[in-house]
Amino acid sequence: MPKKKPDVRELSFVDARHVDRARKALSSERDVMAMAETFRTLGDPTRVKVIQALAAEELCVCDIARLLGVSESATSHQLRVLRSQKLVKYRKEGKMAYYSLDDEHIDALMKEALQHVREDGRGGK
Repeated sequence: MPKKKPDVRELSFVDARHVDRARKALSSERDVMAMAETFRTLGDPTRVKVIQALAAEELCVCDIARLLGVSESATSHQLRVLRSQKLVKYRKEGKMAYYSLDDEHIDALMKEALQHVREDGRGGK
């Protein structure tokens, strides 16, 4: 007779106190889902480049497109995705829209990620 998989409730913990502290450290399901969506959005190399460029300078769509070597239409699409996740914002000046990072947390997140990949040898200068 095949062995039955244990029900999760039947499993015992090595150290219940550690598990309890770890459980308390978990964010709400809503926050976890929002964070996962943010990281999914940042999982695109073009969007990472847009974020890095905007961390250095406020830019319009045409400047970002030229910098990245992609069409203005493709750039606009990427900016829409980034805006939908509140990673970038824009301000209008006449007919022009200038983009920047939504807040300083985005810059800090990207700098931490860059430091991480450089330290573990996956990145390069």
